[in-house]
Amino acid sequence: MTDRKRIIALGFFDGVHRGHGALLSLCAQRAKEQNAIPAAFTFDAHPASFITGSPTPLLSTPADRAGLMRREYGIQDVIVGHYDKAMMTMPWREFITEYLVKGNSAAGLVAGHDYHFGYKGEGNPQRLQALCGELGLGCDIVPKVELEGITVSSTYIRSLIAQGEMAQAVRFLGHPHVLTGSVNHGKRLGSTLGFPTVNLRLPAGIIVPAHGVYATRAVLADGRSFPAVTNVGVRPTVDAGDTVNVEGYLLDFDGDLYGQEVRMEFYAFLRPERRFDSLQALHDEVMCNARQTRDFFAKVQ
Repeated sequence: MTDRKRIIALGFFDGVHRGHGALLSLCAQRAKEQNAIPAAFTFDAHPASFITGSPTPLLSTPADRAGLMRREYGIQDVIVGHYDKAMMTMPWREFITEYLVKGNSAAGLVAGHDYHFGYKGEGNPQRLQALCGELGLGCDIVPKVELEGITVSSTYIRSLIAQGEMAQAVRFLGHPHVLTGSVNHGKRLGSTLGFPTVNLRLPAGIIVPAHGVYATRAVLADGRSFPAVTNVGVRPTVDAGDTVNVEGYLLDFDGDLYGQEVRMEFYAFLRPERRFDSLQALHDEVMCNARQTRDFFAKVQ
């Protein structure tokens, strides 16, 4: 535990969208005012999944959530709580006084207008503000954020990504949709066709974007990034199975990435996945998609 106090933003922060950004930006501001550490609290698993036993497909892993909070909003510490029976049954006052204040040096808290916490969700923004007042802690409650007349929410963004509406999802996220995975060995068929690809394992529990081809940017472990044509799907031209792959053709890259982590940033949907009559037809279409991707990034830079 650090001796320096933290201002902690509270939430699950799946996807780290614009609504979350309002909390995180205010958290960073309050931390700067008080010479404290800007921090955020999240869980390793979605509470609804634990309570109902039915997994909720998520937009981002805890690691991707943490990375987005740091890169986009300057959050320095990300506290990832383990969601289990003890956490589920923890009284709401104890969550604040023992877990956040004593356990994580909270000097101030920032939460959304609909934030509920503690056993049976008995903690709410009003109780949070009242208890913070008793404890002498700062407390900010952030109202909902709307865009184009729609409330920004992880649920809405999940539906957009599942339907392949990536450009709209990016608008509501405030940044590209992110998938990070380690590069696996594939069939090396792309190399023989003139477009070597990287194959990423889709993280467990993460929502699968609509099958198709996307304009993406691949960010390597050393910080370099490359525009990429990325296919999400079962590769019907070359595979007979139903295993979902995330396969990216990195433009202007030459090297071996096997075993390394790559962060794939999704910007726009180019076309649905489909079966081609020949490998040459597949090659020609991928080259067309590469031109579309170059054009896309030339316009947005």
